[in-house]
Amino acid sequence: MLAVGVIGSSGVGVAVGAGQPEADLAYHGDALMSAGRVDLRFVPRNHGPAGVSDATVRLRWSAALADRQELPVGCARSGERVVLCRTGALAAGEVGRPVELRVRLREAPTEVLVEFDTAWGGGAVDRNGENDQQRVLVLDTGDTYYF
Repeated sequence: MLAVGVIGSSGVGVAVGAGQPEADLAYHGDALMSAGRVDLRFVPRNHGPAGVSDATVRLRWSAALADRQELPVGCARSGERVVLCRTGALAAGEVGRPVELRVRLREAPTEVLVEFDTAWGGGAVDRNGENDQQRVLVLDTGDTYYF
């Protein structure tokens, strides 16, 4: 197994408005790629201070996804290279349920870049957007890469 760091992240600070809750969402997990198939597992976490009733994670792939996908409940395709997944409710300081999916890429590239970001945070503002926006490079080695 190989451990690899996040190869880049970016975030834009957002001012918290009056009465608008603040939550700090982050995603960590692992990915494995072999022959055009990617097994991805990640766990959402809310660092708080407020909880969220639900959130949506957007996964952008550098390679086109195969036309047919069997995605888990709570995940849906949103384009040729995008999958959206619900996290469910996350109380402040809580780790959510793991999200596990297997995607097939249209071709069998030697690497794929997966970009994570929060598409919707349940109405909460996240002033620390850097930890919920990640770019993870996964090589077609059959090894597990952690992020």
